Amino acid sequence: MTRATSVVATAGHVDHGKSSLVRALTGRDPDRYAEEKRRGLTIDLGYAWTDVPGAGTVAFVDVPGHERFVPTMLAGVGPVPVVLFVVAADGGWMPQSAEHLAALDALDVRHGLLVVTRSDLADPAPAREAALAELRRTSLGEVPAAACSVVTGAGLDDVRAALARVLATVPVPDPAAPVRFWVDRSFSVTGAGTVVTGTLPAGSVGVGDDLVVGERTVHVRGLQSLERPVDRVAGVARVALNLRGVDRRHVQRGDALLTPGTHVRTDVVDVRTATGDLPAELVAHLGSAAVPARVRPLGDGLARLQLRTPLPLVVGDRLLLRDPARHEVLGSAAVLDVLPPALRRRGAAAARAADLADVAGPDTASELRRRHLVRGRTLRAMGVPVVGEPVVGDWYADPVWWSAQRARVPEVVRAYRAAKPLHPGPTLEHVRRTLALPELEVATALVVEPLRVREGRVVERTDDLPPAVERAVAAVLADLAAAPFAAPDVERLRDLRLGRSELAAAVRAGRLERVAEGLVLAPGYRERAVAALRSVPQPFSLSEARKALGTSRRVAVPLLEALDATGATVREPDDRRRLR
Repeated sequence: MTRATSVVATAGHVDHGKSSLVRALTGRDPDRYAEEKRRGLTIDLGYAWTDVPGAGTVAFVDVPGHERFVPTMLAGVGPVPVVLFVVAADGGWMPQSAEHLAALDALDVRHGLLVVTRSDLADPAPAREAALAELRRTSLGEVPAAACSVVTGAGLDDVRAALARVLATVPVPDPAAPVRFWVDRSFSVTGAGTVVTGTLPAGSVGVGDDLVVGERTVHVRGLQSLERPVDRVAGVARVALNLRGVDRRHVQRGDALLTPGTHVRTDVVDVRTATGDLPAELVAHLGSAAVPARVRPLGDGLARLQLRTPLPLVVGDRLLLRDPARHEVLGSAAVLDVLPPALRRRGAAAARAADLADVAGPDTASELRRRHLVRGRTLRAMGVPVVGEPVVGDWYADPVWWSAQRARVPEVVRAYRAAKPLHPGPTLEHVRRTLALPELEVATALVVEPLRVREGRVVERTDDLPPAVERAVAAVLADLAAAPFAAPDVERLRDLRLGRSELAAAVRAGRLERVAEGLVLAPGYRERAVAALRSVPQPFSLSEARKALGTSRRVAVPLLEALDATGATVREPDDRRRLR
């Protein structure tokens, strides 16, 4: 596996020498366009790399400094963990210095190096002290500083040495982390097809991998890192991917290639921000993406963002918020929920703020308290660590809510039996609907002693039938399997020693269903009878029903009366019946 030791982004005011510094350090020109070279102004992201003593290979993402290109700057800085902040000795602290620093602070960038350029034109000390004072108040905190001149070469070795010391403190990202690769360039190569480039912040990607972009699955057919073909590379690294399965028109800057089954692609997100009142509309930045969003305040520093286009997010992501009308970085927003509930009723926003008040980041217990029941794979896609054991399958539940639902199951059974005393108990589907559960397996897991599930119904468990009674009931069920409506007569019951008390116990246990006094059939006989009677011309007589059911008048009469009682059949004035 190939790993680029580090990726570093530049930042600073326009015309303070960011591109010239990268060119002096690497021997490569990061400006790619003729217009950039002609005007001496960076207008798009540039890339260069070199070996730095003590740090290995270092890739640089050079960003434009002009205020018109701040969105482009953010696309370059977004996925990068280290910044090379540039201030000119003869220019000092400038407006775009401040805006770039505000962006870095909002992105929570914590590793950086201050470089004071043009030290041959002015004393670098005043610019250095002023810049360090500004940086000290942000997420960067105390950073080392070096001064240099790209014209004379003085101080460049100091920059390299200081940069190596900074890079030595940067944590190595997890190579097993899910991939979220933000695209910053997309183009076609003759004979190869679609190629995208970007900074891989964590995880690894290799030839043969399948990734997801939007609703499409794409295949990595080729891979380069710093123009060298490789089989697999781990972050942090600059990467170019040759993709199969997508046209370059369908993957652009701001799109993200994802490990399948990870991240939640959402256009509604609840966030916490410390920026005070937000405008009704703003732009949210993450990675290389910039998405317009509408803001709905929830109260207490919380807000809901309605994104114009979906973003692949996880709980704990940090969005940069910018007001494009005022060309101002507003601050950051911590993502609290990527699958928030709809807010429809009066007071819903305040109630939502109360729900989110104690949310500090990805936490299983907090998610379960709010969602009650959720699949493990959904939690993982949300970026929430899955801890504890599932209640059933891949379902995880809040313990308090789960206990409450278990307590409700006997109530559902009692209510059902009161309404339908001829039935042994509600179906699992009835329990699922009543408790608003997502799947039957969840309903089944909620059934505990003294209840049990028998033939798809939740029934009360009594003492197990004595062995002799169980054998006798099994014999009756065997008879009924061959002839479902040929109920055992008095002689057959006497031979099996099934008296009134034994039959009552079998009925209570859900093994048999009572049709009338001394007359029992297998559970579910009503549904089977209705199915058999559908083949009979409507309305039908008792004789026609008896023949269709393959039984005697002794059984047919009480069976039809039982169907009348449940509303499955309707009795006509001439004593014929029809199915409802």
